[in-house]
Amino acid sequence: MKYDLEDRTLIFAKKVVLFCKSLSQDIITIELIRQLIRSACSIGANYREANDALGRKDFVHRLRIARKEAKETLYWLELMSSTKSTTANIENLMRECTEIRNILSAIIKKSVDSA
Repeated sequence: MKYDLEDRTLIFAKKVVLFCKSLSQDIITIELIRQLIRSACSIGANYREANDALGRKDFVHRLRIARKEAKETLYWLELMSSTKSTTANIENLMRECTEIRNILSAIIKKSVDSA
């Protein structure tokens, strides 16, 4: 596994997209899929923006947005886990999302503490 967070968040987003493609689509799952893909892809996008931040405040702000999106992604995954029978895929995605959220939290804490 790569440990570059830009790569890791991109791989995570791709896995979420592939997972969503495998789901049957009905009136309920279509909206859940839409929300899940939006938040999962936003984690990496905001992390990349943070890496090009204009200063420490901007950097921390964008990291907090990325972490917020990770929390939202976990919410949608938890919600979907109650409606989907293939919980192994969801559990793996939830584990990876939790790790990404924790990494973002650690970076934020370190950035704020060193200010």
